[in-house]
Amino acid sequence: MSHSLVDDAFAHHVWATVRLIDACLPLTPEQLATRVPGTYGSVIETLRHLVDGDGFYLYGLTGDRAYGINTDGMGLRDLQSAIETNGLAWSRLLAQNPDPDAITLELDDDGFERRATMGIRFAQALHHGTDHRSQVCTALTSLGIEPPKIDVWDFGKQVGRNVEIDPVRHHT
Repeated sequence: MSHSLVDDAFAHHVWATVRLIDACLPLTPEQLATRVPGTYGSVIETLRHLVDGDGFYLYGLTGDRAYGINTDGMGLRDLQSAIETNGLAWSRLLAQNPDPDAITLELDDDGFERRATMGIRFAQALHHGTDHRSQVCTALTSLGIEPPKIDVWDFGKQVGRNVEIDPVRHHT
Protein backbone atom coordinates (compact mmCIF):
# COMPACT_ATOMS: atom_id res chain seq x y z
CA MET A 1 0.00 0.00 0.00
CA SER A 2 1.30 3.42 -0.94
CA HIS A 3 1.39 6.11 1.70
CA SER A 4 0.96 9.85 1.45
CA LEU A 5 4.07 11.94 1.83
CA VAL A 6 2.60 13.41 5.01
CA ASP A 7 1.28 10.21 6.66
CA ASP A 8 4.32 10.11 8.94
CA ALA A 9 3.86 13.77 9.83
CA PHE A 10 0.28 13.24 10.99
CA ALA A 11 1.08 9.94 12.71
CA HIS A 12 3.83 11.78 14.59
CA HIS A 13 1.43 14.61 15.42
CA VAL A 14 -0.97 12.19 17.13
CA TRP A 15 1.77 10.05 18.72
CA ALA A 16 3.51 13.10 20.20
CA THR A 17 0.26 14.47 21.60
CA VAL A 18 -0.64 11.12 23.18
CA ARG A 19 2.84 10.84 24.74
CA LEU A 20 2.62 14.37 26.09
CA ILE A 21 -0.79 13.71 27.63
CA ASP A 22 0.65 10.50 29.15
CA ALA A 23 3.38 12.59 30.76
CA CYS A 24 0.74 14.90 32.23
CA LEU A 25 -1.43 12.13 33.76
CA PRO A 26 0.48 12.08 37.09
CA LEU A 27 0.27 15.86 37.50
CA THR A 28 -1.76 17.35 40.31
CA PRO A 29 -4.63 19.75 39.55
CA GLU A 30 -2.34 22.58 40.67
CA GLN A 31 0.38 21.48 38.26
CA LEU A 32 -2.15 21.18 35.42
CA ALA A 33 -3.14 24.78 36.17
CA THR A 34 0.47 25.96 35.69
CA ARG A 35 0.82 28.92 33.36
CA VAL A 36 4.05 30.07 31.79
CA PRO A 37 4.37 33.59 30.35
CA GLY A 38 4.36 33.61 26.57
CA THR A 39 2.33 30.43 26.19
CA TYR A 40 -1.34 29.84 25.38
CA GLY A 41 -2.55 29.14 28.91
CA SER A 42 -2.31 26.54 31.63
CA VAL A 43 -1.14 23.02 30.82
CA ILE A 44 -4.70 21.65 30.73
CA GLU A 45 -6.06 24.65 28.80
CA THR A 46 -3.32 24.28 26.21
CA LEU A 47 -3.93 20.56 25.79
CA ARG A 48 -7.66 21.17 25.42
CA HIS A 49 -6.99 23.90 22.86
CA LEU A 50 -4.60 21.66 20.93
CA VAL A 51 -7.13 18.81 20.69
CA ASP A 52 -10.01 21.21 20.02
CA GLY A 53 -8.03 22.83 17.20
CA ASP A 54 -7.21 19.46 15.72
CA GLY A 55 -10.91 18.63 15.53
CA PHE A 56 -11.62 22.06 14.07
CA TYR A 57 -9.12 21.45 11.25
CA LEU A 58 -10.64 18.04 10.54
CA TYR A 59 -14.11 19.54 10.48
CA GLY A 60 -12.92 22.23 8.08
CA LEU A 61 -11.38 19.66 5.76
CA THR A 62 -14.14 17.05 5.89
CA GLY A 63 -17.30 18.99 6.73
CA ASP A 64 -18.04 16.34 9.36
CA ARG A 65 -19.40 18.13 12.44
CA ALA A 66 -18.53 15.10 14.61
CA TYR A 67 -14.97 16.44 14.79
CA GLY A 68 -16.14 19.73 16.25
CA ILE A 69 -16.10 18.46 19.83
CA ASN A 70 -16.23 20.75 22.84
CA THR A 71 -13.11 20.08 24.88
CA ASP A 72 -14.05 22.48 27.71
CA GLY A 73 -13.92 20.50 30.91
CA MET A 74 -12.46 17.39 29.26
CA GLY A 75 -9.97 15.43 31.31
CA LEU A 76 -6.68 14.07 30.05
CA ARG A 77 -7.98 10.59 29.20
CA ASP A 78 -10.85 12.06 27.16
CA LEU A 79 -8.43 14.36 25.34
CA GLN A 80 -6.20 11.41 24.60
CA SER A 81 -9.12 9.42 23.22
CA ALA A 82 -10.20 12.34 21.05
CA ILE A 83 -6.74 12.86 19.52
CA GLU A 84 -6.45 9.12 18.82
CA THR A 85 -9.83 9.22 17.06
CA ASN A 86 -8.58 12.21 15.09
CA GLY A 87 -5.50 10.20 14.13
CA LEU A 88 -7.71 7.63 12.42
CA ALA A 89 -9.56 10.45 10.66
CA TRP A 90 -6.31 12.00 9.43
CA SER A 91 -5.27 8.61 8.05
CA ARG A 92 -8.59 8.16 6.25
CA LEU A 93 -8.43 11.67 4.84
CA LEU A 94 -4.86 11.26 3.61
CA ALA A 95 -5.74 7.91 2.01
CA GLN A 96 -8.17 9.81 -0.22
CA ASN A 97 -5.15 11.65 -1.68
CA PRO A 98 -6.76 15.10 -1.41
CA ASP A 99 -5.78 17.78 -3.89
CA PRO A 100 -3.39 20.12 -2.05
CA ASP A 101 -4.51 23.00 -4.28
CA ALA A 102 -8.25 22.56 -3.67
CA ILE A 103 -9.71 25.63 -1.99
CA THR A 104 -11.53 25.20 1.31
CA LEU A 105 -13.89 27.77 2.72
CA GLU A 106 -14.30 28.71 6.38
CA LEU A 107 -17.23 30.89 7.36
CA ASP A 108 -17.81 32.07 10.92
CA ASP A 109 -21.05 33.35 12.41
CA ASP A 110 -19.51 36.81 12.82
CA GLY A 111 -18.92 37.17 9.06
CA PHE A 112 -15.26 36.14 9.01
CA GLU A 113 -14.33 34.23 5.86
CA ARG A 114 -11.15 32.32 4.99
CA ARG A 115 -10.33 30.65 1.70
CA ALA A 116 -7.25 28.46 1.96
CA THR A 117 -5.86 25.53 0.05
CA MET A 118 -6.02 22.03 1.51
CA GLY A 119 -2.22 22.09 1.67
CA ILE A 120 -2.24 25.20 3.86
CA ARG A 121 -4.88 23.71 6.17
CA PHE A 122 -2.87 20.50 6.58
CA ALA A 123 0.26 22.53 7.29
CA GLN A 124 -1.60 24.66 9.85
CA ALA A 125 -2.89 21.58 11.67
CA LEU A 126 0.67 20.28 12.06
CA HIS A 127 2.08 23.67 13.04
CA HIS A 128 -0.67 24.23 15.61
CA GLY A 129 0.03 20.90 17.30
CA THR A 130 3.79 21.40 17.35
CA ASP A 131 3.51 24.92 18.74
CA HIS A 132 1.24 23.97 21.62
CA ARG A 133 3.07 20.74 22.47
CA SER A 134 6.20 22.85 22.80
CA GLN A 135 4.38 25.21 25.16
CA VAL A 136 3.26 22.32 27.37
CA CYS A 137 6.84 21.01 27.41
CA THR A 138 7.98 24.46 28.54
CA ALA A 139 5.45 24.37 31.38
CA LEU A 140 6.60 20.89 32.42
CA THR A 141 10.20 22.08 32.46
CA SER A 142 9.19 25.05 34.64
CA LEU A 143 7.77 22.51 37.09
CA GLY A 144 11.08 20.62 37.13
CA ILE A 145 9.59 17.75 35.11
CA GLU A 146 11.51 16.31 32.18
CA PRO A 147 9.20 16.46 29.16
CA PRO A 148 8.87 13.28 27.10
CA LYS A 149 10.92 12.86 23.96
CA ILE A 150 8.40 13.64 21.25
CA ASP A 151 10.46 14.73 18.29
CA VAL A 152 10.05 13.20 14.86
CA TRP A 153 13.33 11.25 15.08
CA ASP A 154 12.14 9.50 18.25
CA PHE A 155 8.81 8.74 16.60
CA GLY A 156 10.62 7.32 13.58
CA LYS A 157 12.76 5.07 15.77
CA GLN A 158 9.72 3.78 17.66
CA VAL A 159 7.80 2.89 14.48
CA GLY A 160 10.83 1.53 12.61
CA ARG A 161 11.00 4.30 10.02
CA ASN A 162 14.24 5.83 11.32
CA VAL A 163 17.32 3.73 12.02
CA GLU A 164 20.34 5.33 13.59
CA ILE A 165 23.77 3.72 13.72
CA ASP A 166 26.34 5.26 16.00
CA PRO A 167 29.92 5.34 14.74
CA VAL A 168 32.30 2.71 16.05
CA ARG A 169 34.74 4.28 18.47
CA HIS A 170 38.19 2.73 18.71
CA HIS A 171 39.93 2.91 22.04
CA THR A 172 43.69 3.40 21.98
